[in-house]
Amino acid sequence: MQIVLVYVHVKSQSLDAFMKATLENARESVKEPGIARFDVVQQEDDPTRFILVEVYKTADAPAAHRETAHYALWRDTVAEMMSDARQGVKYKNLFPEDAGW
Repeated sequence: MQIVLVYVHVKSQSLDAFMKATLENARESVKEPGIARFDVVQQEDDPTRFILVEVYKTADAPAAHRETAHYALWRDTVAEMMSDARQGVKYKNLFPEDAGW
């Protein structure tokens, strides 16, 4: 399993459009066979900051995700909405065991 936390800072004037595009991408992403979870969370004290929690079942699943039409649409749609470049940090799973996802 591979877990990626993607940190996103959005321009305040783009919040609604970013959330709409991101939630649509998340709804499609969870349908992919290689994705165990795809969560979108918003920071309470700064609503322009988000974390995408992407949990992949295999090492190949992130690359497969980036090849989907819904990801390409999201990437292109939100590119100009971000205050800074998004940053993804990769993690390995410790608990629960992989089967618990």
